[in-house]
Amino acid sequence: MISHLIFLTTALTAISAATAATFTIRNNCPYTLWPAAVPGGGRPLNHGETWIINVAAGTAAARIWARTGCSFDPSGRGRCQTGDCGGVLDCRSYGQAPNTLAEYALNQFNNLDFFDISLVDGFNVPMDFSPSSGGCSRGIRCAADINGRCPAQLRAPGGCNNPCTVYKTEPYCCVGRPQDCRPTDLSRFFKGLCPDAYSYPKDDQTSTFTCPGGTNYRVVFCP
Repeated sequence: MISHLIFLTTALTAISAATAATFTIRNNCPYTLWPAAVPGGGRPLNHGETWIINVAAGTAAARIWARTGCSFDPSGRGRCQTGDCGGVLDCRSYGQAPNTLAEYALNQFNNLDFFDISLVDGFNVPMDFSPSSGGCSRGIRCAADINGRCPAQLRAPGGCNNPCTVYKTEPYCCVGRPQDCRPTDLSRFFKGLCPDAYSYPKDDQTSTFTCPGGTNYRVVFCP
């Protein structure tokens, strides 16, 4: 019985290791970013630098984003102009809008990974979010000049807000009657520039992508 349990534990450990995912985060922007990840934490990346995080199988509601305009003291306390996560370098909570999001959930239904780029929290830095192993090749890119073309009512220091952040009302936030959630003229602005990205909360059909569990991924800022 003990040997059977040891075998089972070893097998489960092997499966978990095989289906965990590695995320390679790269800064191609010509300026320093402070990428953040939940789970994962956060750190500065100069142009051309990479940061690798390993994420456990089964992780859900996870995200990676870029912070800009940051300043931290030696203890890791400070602030960022966009994407700030409670004034700390090593993030444990999600970032403040506006920020471009890479979202994912690993080993879900039918052992598939689900991943997307979301502009529901607005936009701050162009992003590519793509699989890098396992024969899965369909990635997502949002590289348009959204900040430069942002409607006046959505402009924010360092980024472009999603309309829900600005107006906090039902047509944009889809919280009171989510079954009636529809695109708006302002969400169509984002969709027109980044067709594969989430532009409003119910934008699932054209914005969620899958790969087999165990796939590795890369997130590139300023692709």
